[in-house]
Amino acid sequence: MINNSKTNKTDFLQGNIACAEGAIMAGCKFFAGYPITPASEIAHHLSKRMFEVDGTFIQTEDEIAAIANIVGASWGGVKSMTATSGPGISLMQENIGLAVATETPCVIVNVQRGAPSTGSPSVHLQGDILQSKFGSQGDYQIIALAPASPQEMFDFTIKAFNLAEQFRTPVFVLSDSLVGHMRERVNFPLQEELILSERKKLEHYQGIHQKIFLDEEVAPMPVFGKGLKANITGSTHKEDGFRNVSDPKIMDNAIKKLTNKILKHKEEIIEINEHEIDDAEVAILSYGLTSRAVLETVKIARKNGIKVGSFRPITVWPFPEEEVEKLSRRVKTIIVCENNLGQLFPFVKSAACEHCKVISLPPKVLGTLYYPEEILEKIKEVI
Repeated sequence: MINNSKTNKTDFLQGNIACAEGAIMAGCKFFAGYPITPASEIAHHLSKRMFEVDGTFIQTEDEIAAIANIVGASWGGVKSMTATSGPGISLMQENIGLAVATETPCVIVNVQRGAPSTGSPSVHLQGDILQSKFGSQGDYQIIALAPASPQEMFDFTIKAFNLAEQFRTPVFVLSDSLVGHMRERVNFPLQEELILSERKKLEHYQGIHQKIFLDEEVAPMPVFGKGLKANITGSTHKEDGFRNVSDPKIMDNAIKKLTNKILKHKEEIIEINEHEIDDAEVAILSYGLTSRAVLETVKIARKNGIKVGSFRPITVWPFPEEEVEKLSRRVKTIIVCENNLGQLFPFVKSAACEHCKVISLPPKVLGTLYYPEEILEKIKEVI
């Protein structure tokens, strides 16, 4: 389905299939995964498509093996991806931490479902927002994007690969069961219109102590099998990769450099979408599928003369703290709508810093869609 024609191609696709096609278009050459509802269609589709583009597909024995496979494949020089749901992400967390520590570019798609534990495989929820940020141990930063449609499943998967390669880090695509399974029109860009980020590769061996890690501007990455040497460890290490677990200054340098690599480039990474915010008295903050109900609510509210706007973080991690702080100075109230019990709410409240009132509005029944009337009722109440 890669568009090699001279005209833009449009197809009618399921969100998960759009994600798989986005990965192909981004240049993914390696997929490893284990079947799990509601993400299985991604693996199923790529089990065929990978061989059509001279890539590799592996169905692993479990999710632990899947994440280990894509970390190894990335060090072999190819763009790699896995797709799963919350229970699978739980199993992957140790190796997600390894990917962060070793600065390994890869993409992890989480098609979220009802939880905790095995939960409800077919119920959509936004329950893994904090899991994606804090699931592995220690201080670190992660990048996570939240699509709201099949088109965005396609677009954000490409964006995730670009960010992963640019910053040498794992990147999440945080979908959910409904976004993954809904079918809508998806537009494919022309191949020549596509802008893809390629990793900085270390081309020449410059000595065993060359700097290949812990660079806030992102160090070039050696490729295994090309005659270049690299010492790779999940333990605390120096810029050359050599392990040192006893010197606090080395640990301090490693943690801060890994963190700053993301935080110093937040302006490049963070993307938000604002709608009808300029004169709004109330802003509704939402992300992913929930944002679609919010946009309909804003339309209804405006027809009734109520000044309401939508603020949507496309990048949920790093959290757009400065952007929310600016928003809080422009409106009287921020209503946070999430399909969970309020996982982003404390971050919004902290960023708003008492400049305005911040209210959490979880759905009346978790795992169900918001009704615009339900949100509108709350808006009228706070006004």
